[in-house]
Amino acid sequence: MKKNLRNILTLALGFLTIFATAQSWDADSRTRVDMSGENDQFSTDQRTTLDANWGGDGWSINVNANHNMTLGYNYTDGSDSRLNVVEANASTDLMSFASVTIGRQTLDYGSGMIIGSNDWGSSPNAYDGGVFAIDVDMMDLDVGYYRDNQGGEGEDDHTVMLVNASKADGDWSMNLLYVSQTFNDGTDESLMGLDIGYSMMGGDFDLAVSYNSGTTTDGTDIDMMSIGGTYNVSDGISLNAARTTYGENGFSSTAGNYGAYGTDTWNNNGNMGYLRGDEEMNSYGISYSSGDFTLAVTMHDVSNPNDEAYERKVTEANFGYSLGDNANVGIKYAEDDDVKYTWMTLSIGM
Repeated sequence: MKKNLRNILTLALGFLTIFATAQSWDADSRTRVDMSGENDQFSTDQRTTLDANWGGDGWSINVNANHNMTLGYNYTDGSDSRLNVVEANASTDLMSFASVTIGRQTLDYGSGMIIGSNDWGSSPNAYDGGVFAIDVDMMDLDVGYYRDNQGGEGEDDHTVMLVNASKADGDWSMNLLYVSQTFNDGTDESLMGLDIGYSMMGGDFDLAVSYNSGTTTDGTDIDMMSIGGTYNVSDGISLNAARTTYGENGFSSTAGNYGAYGTDTWNNNGNMGYLRGDEEMNSYGISYSSGDFTLAVTMHDVSNPNDEAYERKVTEANFGYSLGDNANVGIKYAEDDDVKYTWMTLSIGM
């Protein structure tokens, strides 16, 4: 315990020295209370995040680290206290319309079904590699390469190549992502995601379409599709509905914002995760905002045409209130069939 504490203090001192020399920095503290089950768990996690930036004419350096602690537990091995380097990268401009970023970084593309930062969890998804980005009138184009090491030279270690093209013009937007992964055992897989958005009726109605497909390491084809719309009834009130369908073999990605079926995806990702093969989901929701107050409720109804007896009903509710310029409180409630989850979050930034 003393050795672990000494190591944590040494790392913390090093990070404080680095952040003290930064040209700009941000700090955020998130206290989250998990009141799952019958609201009797009351497990409290504290995450403190520091982000520092240095920069000049055409270059920048970014370092982001967070410290997580589970309160109320007394682990003798120090595992209740974790210090993570989320980002450590350098960027430079090229020819005024392009840039390259090298190092550890978080990435978010499209809907996040394939690649996302998953900021809900205690340790967001981060990727070690480089991204070359071009920003021109025709489109925004990102070409990236990174390596995911799972410890040593294991079969799960793999390299990733990605290409993301996005364009927004007037009432419509488009994002196309292609990812190719090659594993140490010689197998590979590919994933492709297309997201299209269109605004009509003077901005009162927004349509969103998301299609994701791929081929796994054993040659299995996977796919899913979602079509949804949001109607702004009045200032602060909107209605939304969506239909999501999965192919025979389902769809999932280990680098996305969602969790695989059967995992603790509510706690790890803050959502119900990917569905299983052939499953269909109808979603309906309403959201309301007024000043510092926000409220959103969504209901999901999951079925399987091949199993008429199967039914999964999920209710999500999110409440948010701004306490000022730098503080927010939020409550998230989810009921997945008979299992209930509740989180209370206090976030303070500066």
